[in-house]
Order: sequence, then structure tokens, then C-alpha cells
Amino acid sequence: MTTEERNSIELTGTLDRLGLPSVIVSREGRITWMNDASRALFGDLVGQISLGTTVVPEHAPLARREFERKLNGAPFTDYEVDVVTLDGRRVRAVISSVLIPGDDPDRAVFAVAWLEPQPPRVIAEDLTPRQKQVLELLAEGRSTEQIAAALQLTTETVRNHIRHVLQALRAHSRLEAVVVARRQGLIRDT
Repeated sequence: MTTEERNSIELTGTLDRLGLPSVIVSREGRITWMNDASRALFGDLVGQISLGTTVVPEHAPLARREFERKLNGAPFTDYEVDVVTLDGRRVRAVISSVLIPGDDPDRAVFAVAWLEPQPPRVIAEDLTPRQKQVLELLAEGRSTEQIAAALQLTTETVRNHIRHVLQALRAHSRLEAVVVARRQGLIRDT
């Protein structure tokens, strides 16, 4: 097994534990991976076309446009659509998605869904300037050690800042914190 394959397995294993419904969609729009939260909400849809199974018909054109934008290189974006859950409920969802770099046609777009009710809004004043810096570096994908080096802090201090950021954003993971922060306009793509 190559290092890249091992890292891919570790990443999807980590994302399986993410509490937000998450999927990976191929370039043709077919779901190639779902986490446990997504399966619990929608059932096992691996192999199915994502727009035909989850998004309500009247919102499918918007979802399709956003998907095409990702394939054409657009940065991370959020959009709202109604989805239908496994039990037939229609629920408003904010979809945050990003193009996965590389040439693998089975792994084109990663998407996370926020379902109503939305998490409480955090205002910028809820975070210290240093916590905002840490959050921005998390959004760049930096590790605790990389953040510590960039800000000339100890790793324990960075961990404390990350804990406070997670608490303020009511997030359970670093990825979830970044999604919440982007959704609420606390950080922007560069």
C-alpha cells in the first residue's frame, strides 16, 4: 500500500467520525463515499447520483450549478437547498463543498451538510484576535505544530486556543469549526 493510499484511508476513517453528514461525489455526480452521519440521515446512497436522491427537484438546478462551479475550479462555497431524509422529511440544508485536488475521477467534490436548526451564531467579538489567527490557520489546513511555529507559540498554547475556538463555535472538530466559521463569515477564502 502506498503512502497516498494509506493517507486516503486515514482521512476517510477520520471523516467517518465527523458528526456532520458528509459525502464525496465523483465528477459525474455519483456518491462514492458517505460518512456514518450521512448514512443515518439518507441511507446508503453510495453509487447513486447525488442530486436525484437527496436534493428536492426544485433545488436541483442550484445544486447542479454549484457542483459544476467546483469542477471548474471555483473555491469553497456554501448554498442552501432542501433535502429529503430517509424518513421522508424535507429539511433545509446548507451545503459546504470544495473540489478535491487531483485527477481521481471518483473523488471530485467533498461536501458537508448543515441541517436546520443552524448552530448559534458566533460574533467576531466572541473570539480573541489570537483565536481568530489560529482559526484562519486551521482553515488553511495547518497542523497544531505548524500553527505554533507560525505564531511563535507553544503547541500547548495552540491547543488551548483551538479548544476555545471549538467551544465558541460549538464545534466538535477542527473541520466543523472551519465550516461554521466560513458559514458565519468569520473567515474568508484567500
